[in-house]
Amino acid sequence: MDSSYFANGKVYAWEGTFAVVKAKQPIAGAFAVLQDKNEITVVIEQSRIGEHQNDILESSNDWNIITFDMLLSLNMVGFIAHVTSALAKKGVDVLTFSAYSTEHVLVQSKDLAKALTVLEHLGCKISSNS
Repeated sequence: MDSSYFANGKVYAWEGTFAVVKAKQPIAGAFAVLQDKNEITVVIEQSRIGEHQNDILESSNDWNIITFDMLLSLNMVGFIAHVTSALAKKGVDVLTFSAYSTEHVLVQSKDLAKALTVLEHLGCKISSNS
């Protein structure tokens, strides 16, 4: 992957914290729902855990979402590998979610500033999410 692709690419962090939960069923209004043959994983605003307490089997709290606000082709090889490798070198744990034309990474709240700094060093511009 040509690392110059990151030059001036925009990224933003969503406001608020999120929880990654193992749920009994999909939860409406979630950021993401991933359902496979073994489980349902849902990413929801952490403030909404209480209202869905009966549907949640397990949860991991204090995640922030970073979105790459740029169009990414489905056949772009190595983009997320480049990002996750750079973050891993700085000790930042990530969960990745791919959309049709962009990528999202979730990082623990304690690592958000470090993650954004890593992305700036890759050449990304940090912008607001509005």
